[in-house]
Amino acid sequence: MEVYGRFYASGEIFEGFFEVDGREMNFEGLKFSLNAVKFLPPVKPSKLICIGVNYKEHAEEFGKEIPDDPIIFMKPESAVIGDSDPIILPPQSQRVDYEGELAVVISKRCKDVSYDEVEEFILGYTCFNDVTARDLQFKDGQWTRGKSFDTFAPIGPYVVLSNQLNPDNLKIETFLNGEVVQSSNTSNMAFNAFRLVEFISSIMTLKKGDVIATGTPSGVGALKPGDEIEVRIEGIGSLRNPVIAKQE
Repeated sequence: MEVYGRFYASGEIFEGFFEVDGREMNFEGLKFSLNAVKFLPPVKPSKLICIGVNYKEHAEEFGKEIPDDPIIFMKPESAVIGDSDPIILPPQSQRVDYEGELAVVISKRCKDVSYDEVEEFILGYTCFNDVTARDLQFKDGQWTRGKSFDTFAPIGPYVVLSNQLNPDNLKIETFLNGEVVQSSNTSNMAFNAFRLVEFISSIMTLKKGDVIATGTPSGVGALKPGDEIEVRIEGIGSLRNPVIAKQE
Protein backbone atom coordinates (compact mmCIF):
# COMPACT_ATOMS: atom_id res chain seq x y z
CA MET A 1 0.00 0.00 0.00
CA GLU A 2 1.45 3.35 -1.04
CA VAL A 3 1.01 6.15 1.48
CA TYR A 4 2.26 9.62 2.37
CA GLY A 5 3.16 10.72 5.85
CA ARG A 6 5.57 11.93 8.47
CA PHE A 7 7.18 9.80 11.17
CA TYR A 8 9.98 9.74 13.71
CA ALA A 9 12.40 6.82 13.77
CA SER A 10 16.04 6.23 14.70
CA GLY A 11 16.38 9.79 15.95
CA GLU A 12 15.20 11.40 12.70
CA ILE A 13 12.01 12.81 11.21
CA PHE A 14 11.07 11.37 7.82
CA GLU A 15 8.48 12.80 5.43
CA GLY A 16 7.30 11.63 2.04
CA PHE A 17 5.88 8.65 0.19
CA PHE A 18 6.48 5.14 1.50
CA GLU A 19 5.13 1.60 1.29
CA VAL A 20 3.28 -0.15 4.09
CA ASP A 21 3.15 -3.95 3.96
CA GLY A 22 1.62 -5.64 6.97
CA ARG A 23 3.61 -4.55 10.01
CA GLU A 24 6.56 -3.18 8.03
CA MET A 25 7.21 -0.04 6.02
CA ASN A 26 9.75 0.87 3.36
CA PHE A 27 10.90 4.48 3.02
CA GLU A 28 13.32 4.98 0.13
CA GLY A 29 14.94 1.61 0.77
CA LEU A 30 14.98 1.98 4.55
CA LYS A 31 12.84 -0.62 6.29
CA PHE A 32 11.12 -0.04 9.62
CA SER A 33 8.75 -2.02 11.78
CA LEU A 34 5.53 -0.09 12.33
CA ASN A 35 6.01 -0.69 16.05
CA ALA A 36 9.38 1.10 15.91
CA VAL A 37 8.17 4.42 14.49
CA LYS A 38 6.20 7.34 15.92
CA PHE A 39 3.75 8.66 13.35
CA LEU A 40 3.44 12.44 13.29
CA PRO A 41 0.46 14.30 11.81
CA PRO A 42 0.81 13.30 8.14
CA VAL A 43 0.37 16.84 6.79
CA LYS A 44 0.57 20.42 8.04
CA PRO A 45 -2.72 21.93 6.86
CA SER A 46 -3.29 25.64 6.46
CA LYS A 47 -6.88 24.89 7.47
CA LEU A 48 -9.16 22.03 8.47
CA ILE A 49 -12.68 22.14 7.10
CA CYS A 50 -15.20 19.89 8.80
CA ILE A 51 -18.69 18.78 7.82
CA GLY A 52 -21.68 18.60 10.14
CA VAL A 53 -24.71 16.32 9.82
CA ASN A 54 -23.46 14.28 6.85
CA TYR A 55 -24.78 10.84 7.91
CA LYS A 56 -28.55 10.33 8.17
CA GLU A 57 -28.27 8.23 11.33
CA HIS A 58 -26.16 10.91 13.03
CA ALA A 59 -28.69 13.57 12.04
CA GLU A 60 -31.45 11.46 13.57
CA GLU A 61 -29.65 11.01 16.90
CA PHE A 62 -29.52 14.82 17.23
CA GLY A 63 -33.04 15.39 15.87
CA LYS A 64 -31.87 17.11 12.69
CA GLU A 65 -32.59 16.81 8.97
CA ILE A 66 -29.96 16.35 6.28
CA PRO A 67 -29.37 19.88 4.89
CA ASP A 68 -29.72 20.88 1.25
CA ASP A 69 -26.05 21.89 1.17
CA PRO A 70 -23.14 20.68 3.31
CA ILE A 71 -22.77 22.38 6.70
CA ILE A 72 -19.16 23.45 7.04
CA PHE A 73 -17.11 24.70 9.97
CA MET A 74 -13.39 24.94 10.66
CA LYS A 75 -10.83 23.84 13.20
CA PRO A 76 -7.51 25.62 13.77
CA GLU A 77 -4.19 24.07 12.80
CA SER A 78 -3.22 24.29 16.48
CA ALA A 79 -5.74 21.53 17.28
CA VAL A 80 -3.88 18.94 15.17
CA ILE A 81 -2.19 15.95 16.81
CA GLY A 82 -1.00 12.62 15.45
CA ASP A 83 -1.47 8.96 16.18
CA SER A 84 -0.79 8.04 19.85
CA ASP A 85 -0.69 11.68 20.97
CA PRO A 86 -2.97 12.39 23.95
CA ILE A 87 -6.31 14.16 23.67
CA ILE A 88 -6.35 16.67 26.54
CA LEU A 89 -9.72 17.32 28.17
CA PRO A 90 -10.06 21.04 28.98
CA PRO A 91 -11.40 22.10 32.39
CA GLN A 92 -13.90 24.45 30.69
CA SER A 93 -15.94 21.48 29.45
CA GLN A 94 -17.84 18.76 31.30
CA ARG A 95 -18.65 16.74 28.15
CA VAL A 96 -16.08 16.03 25.44
CA ASP A 97 -17.14 13.64 22.66
CA TYR A 98 -15.33 11.56 20.04
CA GLU A 99 -16.42 11.66 16.38
CA GLY A 100 -14.71 9.19 14.05
CA GLU A 101 -14.44 10.41 10.46
CA LEU A 102 -12.85 9.91 7.05
CA ALA A 103 -10.61 12.82 6.07
CA VAL A 104 -9.70 14.00 2.57
CA VAL A 105 -6.23 15.51 2.06
CA ILE A 106 -5.74 18.03 -0.76
CA SER A 107 -2.74 17.57 -3.09
CA LYS A 108 -2.48 21.02 -4.67
CA ARG A 109 -4.13 24.42 -4.81
CA CYS A 110 -7.70 24.28 -6.08
CA LYS A 111 -10.56 26.70 -6.50
CA ASP A 112 -13.91 26.26 -8.27
CA VAL A 113 -13.18 22.64 -9.13
CA SER A 114 -15.93 20.68 -10.88
CA TYR A 115 -16.99 17.24 -9.64
CA ASP A 116 -15.34 15.54 -12.62
CA GLU A 117 -12.03 17.31 -11.91
CA VAL A 118 -11.87 16.65 -8.17
CA GLU A 119 -9.82 13.45 -8.19
CA GLU A 120 -6.66 15.13 -9.48
CA PHE A 121 -6.70 17.48 -6.48
CA ILE A 122 -6.93 14.76 -3.82
CA LEU A 123 -3.69 13.38 -2.38
CA GLY A 124 -5.52 10.69 -0.44
CA TYR A 125 -7.49 9.75 2.64
CA THR A 126 -6.84 9.22 6.33
CA CYS A 127 -8.54 8.80 9.71
CA PHE A 128 -9.76 11.78 11.70
CA ASN A 129 -11.39 12.37 15.08
CA ASP A 130 -13.49 15.54 15.33
CA VAL A 131 -13.19 15.85 19.11
CA THR A 132 -15.91 18.16 20.42
CA ALA A 133 -16.73 19.87 23.70
CA ARG A 134 -20.42 19.10 23.29
CA ASP A 135 -21.69 21.18 26.20
CA LEU A 136 -19.89 24.28 24.93
CA GLN A 137 -21.10 23.66 21.38
CA PHE A 138 -24.71 23.64 22.59
CA LYS A 139 -24.19 26.51 25.04
CA ASP A 140 -22.61 28.83 22.48
CA GLY A 141 -25.08 28.15 19.68
CA GLN A 142 -22.17 27.97 17.24
CA TRP A 143 -19.29 25.57 17.06
CA THR A 144 -15.97 27.40 17.14
CA ARG A 145 -15.10 27.15 20.83
CA GLY A 146 -16.35 23.60 21.28
CA LYS A 147 -14.37 22.31 18.29
CA SER A 148 -11.12 24.24 18.62
CA PHE A 149 -9.26 23.28 21.79
CA ASP A 150 -5.68 22.12 21.38
CA THR A 151 -5.53 18.35 20.63
CA PHE A 152 -9.11 18.29 19.29
CA ALA A 153 -8.06 17.25 15.76
CA PRO A 154 -6.29 13.87 15.82
CA ILE A 155 -5.35 12.76 12.30
CA GLY A 156 -3.41 9.85 10.82
CA PRO A 157 -1.60 7.61 10.97
CA TYR A 158 -0.74 8.37 7.32
CA VAL A 159 -2.48 9.31 4.07
CA VAL A 160 -3.42 6.42 1.78
CA LEU A 161 -3.08 7.67 -1.80
CA SER A 162 -6.29 8.33 -3.68
CA ASN A 163 -5.67 5.63 -6.31
CA GLN A 164 -5.50 2.95 -3.60
CA LEU A 165 -9.15 2.92 -2.51
CA ASN A 166 -12.74 4.01 -3.20
CA PRO A 167 -13.77 6.66 -0.64
CA ASP A 168 -17.47 6.01 -1.30
CA ASN A 169 -17.49 2.49 0.11
CA LEU A 170 -15.32 2.17 3.22
CA LYS A 171 -16.26 0.62 6.53
CA ILE A 172 -15.69 3.13 9.32
CA GLU A 173 -15.63 2.20 13.00
CA THR A 174 -14.75 3.84 16.29
CA PHE A 175 -13.64 1.86 19.34
CA LEU A 176 -13.73 3.18 22.90
CA ASN A 177 -11.46 1.11 25.14
CA GLY A 178 -11.70 -1.73 22.63
CA GLU A 179 -15.51 -1.70 22.33
CA VAL A 180 -17.24 -0.71 19.07
CA VAL A 181 -19.21 2.51 19.57
CA GLN A 182 -19.57 3.67 15.95
CA SER A 183 -19.98 1.46 12.89
CA SER A 184 -21.06 2.59 9.45
CA ASN A 185 -19.92 2.90 5.84
CA THR A 186 -18.93 6.00 3.89
CA SER A 187 -21.62 5.01 1.37
CA ASN A 188 -24.06 6.40 3.96
CA MET A 189 -22.75 9.95 3.63
CA ALA A 190 -25.25 12.46 2.24
CA PHE A 191 -22.46 14.33 0.44
CA ASN A 192 -19.53 12.20 -0.71
CA ALA A 193 -15.87 13.20 -0.73
CA PHE A 194 -15.84 14.51 -4.30
CA ARG A 195 -18.99 16.58 -3.74
CA LEU A 196 -17.47 18.12 -0.61
CA VAL A 197 -14.29 19.17 -2.42
CA GLU A 198 -16.39 20.63 -5.24
CA PHE A 199 -18.63 22.53 -2.80
CA ILE A 200 -15.88 23.85 -0.51
CA SER A 201 -13.64 24.89 -3.41
CA SER A 202 -16.51 27.03 -4.71
CA ILE A 203 -16.27 29.01 -1.45
CA MET A 204 -12.58 29.12 -0.56
CA THR A 205 -9.23 28.27 -2.08
CA LEU A 206 -7.93 24.93 -0.87
CA LYS A 207 -4.17 24.54 -0.55
CA LYS A 208 -1.79 21.60 -0.58
CA GLY A 209 -2.12 19.71 2.69
CA ASP A 210 -5.53 21.11 3.63
CA VAL A 211 -7.87 18.62 5.27
CA ILE A 212 -11.60 18.06 4.83
CA ALA A 213 -13.19 15.93 7.56
CA THR A 214 -16.29 14.39 6.03
CA GLY A 215 -18.59 14.03 9.05
CA THR A 216 -19.33 11.34 11.59
CA PRO A 217 -21.89 8.51 11.75
CA SER A 218 -24.14 7.84 14.74
CA GLY A 219 -22.83 6.63 18.07
CA VAL A 220 -20.89 9.65 19.29
CA GLY A 221 -20.22 9.64 23.01
CA ALA A 222 -18.24 11.06 25.88
CA LEU A 223 -14.55 10.67 26.71
CA LYS A 224 -12.99 10.58 30.16
CA PRO A 225 -9.41 10.51 31.45
CA GLY A 226 -7.84 7.08 31.01
CA ASP A 227 -9.82 6.20 27.88
CA GLU A 228 -8.29 5.14 24.58
CA ILE A 229 -10.20 6.09 21.45
CA GLU A 230 -9.52 4.46 18.08
CA VAL A 231 -10.85 5.38 14.63
CA ARG A 232 -10.50 2.50 12.19
CA ILE A 233 -11.24 2.79 8.47
CA GLU A 234 -11.15 -0.03 5.95
CA GLY A 235 -8.17 0.20 3.63
CA ILE A 236 -6.47 2.88 5.73
CA GLY A 237 -5.75 1.64 9.23
CA SER A 238 -6.22 2.90 12.78
CA LEU A 239 -5.81 6.21 14.57
CA ARG A 240 -5.42 5.67 18.33
CA ASN A 241 -5.23 8.34 21.01
CA PRO A 242 -5.20 8.15 24.81
CA VAL A 243 -7.30 10.64 26.76
CA ILE A 244 -5.96 12.66 29.69
CA ALA A 245 -7.11 15.57 31.84
CA LYS A 246 -5.35 18.89 31.49
CA GLN A 247 -2.74 19.35 34.17
CA GLU A 248 -3.16 22.58 36.12
